[in-house]
Amino acid sequence: MIEVRDLRVGYAGRVVARVPELDVGAGECVAIVGESGSGKSTTLLSLLGLTEGADVSGNIKVCGVDVLKAAPRELRAIRGARVALVMQSPQAALSPTTRLGVLMRRALKLHGLPAGGRVMADAAEAVMLDPGILRRYPHEISGGQAQRFAIALAIALGAEVILADEPTSALDVTVQAEVVGVLRRLREERGLALLLVSHDLALVSTIADRVLVMRDGAVVESGPAAEVLSRPAHPYTRELLEALP
Repeated sequence: MIEVRDLRVGYAGRVVARVPELDVGAGECVAIVGESGSGKSTTLLSLLGLTEGADVSGNIKVCGVDVLKAAPRELRAIRGARVALVMQSPQAALSPTTRLGVLMRRALKLHGLPAGGRVMADAAEAVMLDPGILRRYPHEISGGQAQRFAIALAIALGAEVILADEPTSALDVTVQAEVVGVLRRLREERGLALLLVSHDLALVSTIADRVLVMRDGAVVESGPAAEVLSRPAHPYTRELLEALP
């Protein structure tokens, strides 16, 4: 679903992200971890061609589309419909004066998909939300509900890949577990490919199959999550693990 080789992203001659290799298959979860400014989010955004003003090189294929060679129309066609981006604070991206159901209906129509009530209700239930939430406004829901609504929207659009940028960092521990549980179940039941950006190694250990550790824009370690997190080879990975409470 995602295939990256020799990715380099730079601004004004300064390289801010270098990823030699990154693959995510159907039903897999790969996590990119590291401190703030390590290049995690830049890498994620580059997969959808959203690094405006950046100099991007290498090979990026997402759902069979060559991102660096695709026309803007091709990229718009996969954004949302096939590849969904779930941000850290989804409420900030929701119109405060529009009910959630209306927002979902508009997104479905934009991609030429049926916007029936049953479709939207099924998507809400898939992420353990009462369909009645679709009648609410963004300010009437919690942070955890907003995250799950963003995932529900991805499901309604038929997304095959979810790119999640710190999806639980603003949530309390209990709600974090709910959101991670939803993502894990969707992987298993629907075969979603999940690329997760996080600084939370404890969270990553519960869901990721493989891990890339980034520091100062470079990948310093990568491999199976169980191996990297239990027997880290790089000093920086060990530092991250030692910082866990």
